[in-house]
Amino acid sequence: MSADTTLAAPRRHQSISRGSSIGLLLVALPVFLLAWLIVFPIFSAVFGTIFVRGPDGATAFSLASYRFFFTDGYSLGNLWLTLWTTAVCGTLLLAIGFPIALYLRFSQGRLAAYVQGLAIFPMFVPSIILAYALIRTVGPNGTVDLLLNSVGLPKLRTPYLTPWGPVIGLVWDNLPLTVLMLTAGLSSVSNSAVEAARDVGARPLRVFISIILPRMGNSLLVTASFAVLGIFSAFTLPYVLGPASPEMMGPFMQRTFADMNDPLDAMTQAVITFGFCLVFGIFYIRSIARNREARP
Repeated sequence: MSADTTLAAPRRHQSISRGSSIGLLLVALPVFLLAWLIVFPIFSAVFGTIFVRGPDGATAFSLASYRFFFTDGYSLGNLWLTLWTTAVCGTLLLAIGFPIALYLRFSQGRLAAYVQGLAIFPMFVPSIILAYALIRTVGPNGTVDLLLNSVGLPKLRTPYLTPWGPVIGLVWDNLPLTVLMLTAGLSSVSNSAVEAARDVGARPLRVFISIILPRMGNSLLVTASFAVLGIFSAFTLPYVLGPASPEMMGPFMQRTFADMNDPLDAMTQAVITFGFCLVFGIFYIRSIARNREARP
């Protein structure tokens, strides 16, 4: 071994150590903010709901707030409505967003650009404006009612202030992100694989089932996880468009905290909501980890 090689090895080791230290410093601030702003409030909320201060000022272990939630019919009705809205919205988002993403992935030209612009347009509109537009369009005496009345047809049974009102609003609000994520996932499907399948006589349905769908598993799971996390914790659209009773967990928590002046029950509802979202968060993290392991 020459003298130059002997001196180069410690220098390379020092360079790698310096690079690792700089990398750790760069991620230290985001990790600290994550722990301070998200992780600490979660553990604080869990701790505050199971160790409750009594009338005498002493703190004692108690699950009374959770017992009340899971035995109260109104609370369970709100949770059931939230789960139903999340499942329906997630299914509709994939059913509407997937065909649009497929069209954008395999189409070119001006029409595809117009379709993409229309699909992502709601991303740039605040939720409260979307809610106002829906009320003016399909609400009582809205645009649709006026058009039906002008041609002598009966009035539309409006979804406003029914469970379908938040469904329409949330699908509209979350469609841009769904289309963008599915389009990004479809970029992993190579044109050569699709053309090879077509060359051997595969029909479009066979190409979709055998070529496209197997490569979209993780993308579909990640997209569904994002959609569920956003819908389950939604507040503005369910508050403006949804019924007063039952109500989704977002408005339920706000009303319990502000109107009922009951921070313990509101915090319990928040912890239960976080528990459901945590399940889908784990699905998302597992998908990301699986993608990293699959990289060469």
